[in-house]
Amino acid sequence: MGKLIYGSSSRELELDDRMLAHVKSIAVMKLRRNESFTISWPRSLETGGGRVTIWVHPSISLQFEFDQEQRPELNRSWLESMMQEANKTGDLAIGREVPEAMPTRPAPVTEPRPRKSSA
Repeated sequence: MGKLIYGSSSRELELDDRMLAHVKSIAVMKLRRNESFTISWPRSLETGGGRVTIWVHPSISLQFEFDQEQRPELNRSWLESMMQEANKTGDLAIGREVPEAMPTRPAPVTEPRPRKSSA
């Protein structure tokens, strides 16, 4: 489990390294463009349930700590889905992984058949 550490209050969110890598990628892309946004995640029932949301701004410290040294492979479909949602709502919601899109194969090319005349 890695950690997202937010601001000087050192609010920590534990996430598995794969999820954290995807959140980091989206956050870095948005912060490079000086975009502010929120990150939201569900709270466990043990801590009362509900949801937590933090405001992310380029001036606020954001730190990512990974347990594993090796970088997880990123799922392009999941990144695109997360970015679209963050751009649409302004909120990067931490949730389930979107399955990787299967590469689409072009339909086989066939020769057109001549039409039969109806004479």
